[in-house]
Amino acid sequence: MPSMIVRLPNHLGDACMATAALDLLAARGHALTLVGRPWARDLFAGYPWQMVPLATARLTRVRQLHRLRRELPRGTPALLLTNSFSSALEFRLAGLRPVGYDTDGRGWLLTRSFQVPARRPGIVHMIDYYHGLARSVIDRPVPSPALIELRLMSAAHEHARRTLSAAGVRLPYVMLCPLAVGLHHGKVKAWDGFARLCHDLLDWGQRVVACPGPGELEAVAAAVPGACLLPPTDLATFGALLALSRLVVANDSGPGHLAAAVGARLISVFGVTDPAMTQPRGPRVQRVGSGAGWPGYDDVWSTVQAELASG
Repeated sequence: MPSMIVRLPNHLGDACMATAALDLLAARGHALTLVGRPWARDLFAGYPWQMVPLATARLTRVRQLHRLRRELPRGTPALLLTNSFSSALEFRLAGLRPVGYDTDGRGWLLTRSFQVPARRPGIVHMIDYYHGLARSVIDRPVPSPALIELRLMSAAHEHARRTLSAAGVRLPYVMLCPLAVGLHHGKVKAWDGFARLCHDLLDWGQRVVACPGPGELEAVAAAVPGACLLPPTDLATFGALLALSRLVVANDSGPGHLAAAVGARLISVFGVTDPAMTQPRGPRVQRVGSGAGWPGYDDVWSTVQAELASG
């Protein structure tokens, strides 16, 4: 099988949305070597792909890539799912021949560059963005995916059940993901109704849990007071915890996209980001709100009630 190096996106949500592109490349016969943030090793543990976690220091990253170039067959192509000039520069400094979208003024660093796909109107969903790049590389007219699916190992589900048991949590439960990292055009990406939602769910007799990431314990505890807080875990186990839940409520965030990718029943709350670009795609996803503003609390609560009442 021909080898291919793939530089993964830097954020969890984007890495999830790139899954369909990776599946397409693998289905067309490429033996993938993924490079990216260290957490991606756990995220893609259910796949037979080699994973190289990149260091924080740029010079060390270049050295890692140079070693990788020497380990793989001569001329192995390198696909950049990142858009940055710096990622293309690092690959060139390592002696690799990167291909990718002509973004951030880096076209001259790429051995093959592709134009960003036609936007409608000015918008393309990120799943189609990554999948479109993979289609360009293999030069095949493959339809865009209707959803994404992330494969989890059975060990992740076993670890999730042990985590729940140790915390005294029985099925069924509702998982709340109240945080969203960063700002979007200067606006907070996290809905401010999670504390009230947690209270109402508990009052309604639901088990409510949350799973803080590293360094998030205090922020999550403040955002969903009264919820059972599970200990931080790896992303594969977190994905299994989402999949085991009766319902997930999340912002437009990495946990929301992970929930959709593992097939969890998800209510995705939007308020500042554009759903046409980043709405999670999954078999059981509902969106409340839009890029023009947050939904009213009653809209979210009635949607949650309806989902829980439906089974």
